[in-house]
Amino acid sequence: MRSKPILLFISSVSLSCTENHVDVTRNIQSNVIKVVSEDINPYTSIGKIPLPPGFVRLEKSKDSFATWLRNIKLKKDKTVFLYNGNVKKNQSAQFAVLDISVDKKDLQQCADAMMRLRAEYLFNNNKFDEIVFTDNAGTKYQFRKPYTKENFNNYLTTVFGMCGSASLSKQLKNIAIRDIDPGDVFIRGGFPGHAVMVIDVATNAQVKKIYLLAQSYMPAQDIHVLINPVNAVLSPWYMVNEDEDIITPEYYFKKNELKRW
Repeated sequence: MRSKPILLFISSVSLSCTENHVDVTRNIQSNVIKVVSEDINPYTSIGKIPLPPGFVRLEKSKDSFATWLRNIKLKKDKTVFLYNGNVKKNQSAQFAVLDISVDKKDLQQCADAMMRLRAEYLFNNNKFDEIVFTDNAGTKYQFRKPYTKENFNNYLTTVFGMCGSASLSKQLKNIAIRDIDPGDVFIRGGFPGHAVMVIDVATNAQVKKIYLLAQSYMPAQDIHVLINPVNAVLSPWYMVNEDEDIITPEYYFKKNELKRW
């Protein structure tokens, strides 16, 4: 399979968070496709995904969002399933699948998955007062007592119905890509727009940074770690480059679209 020139590749990337995208991963090197076509994932958690030579993960405190993300379990099965149990059409974008609930409704899509991960971290660390999201009109949705898992899931159902990429983009704060950190979000607010989360970051002696990305999509589906479709050697890691946009298997972002909670 021969790669098409990069300009053609970029032009084929979907600009909306929708299942009706162009499968840009068909245009990348065949050795990447071979990697993601393996049925079994050998890594048990985000933090067990191996690093390129010379890189080490950023040091983070035990109670940080970064550490929580690294401890998320990965499924052995690398198949991405939709909320209704059907298999997602494009199975070439993921490196691994997170063991995180997607529920039975078509609600937990791209930005919703970002809110799910953030809220799960806060809930698991008893930071209940910090669980709050705003809709596009600025209305706040605060998680309130009882602090039970059932009430938490009901709360998220409401949030997913009222909030999205447009509102989350307003809620988050801009951050320079050179300062990238686990938990940051590449997001383009819109209807629908799209969002992916930085779930790990590492650096080397030359202070170069690399990072992992995770996404959900439309329809609602398993949250999954993305391959790097333009660098087969580095994949699934991405290199921070302040002069380039971020090209993912099903979307691309501008370098200035990185935001923080």
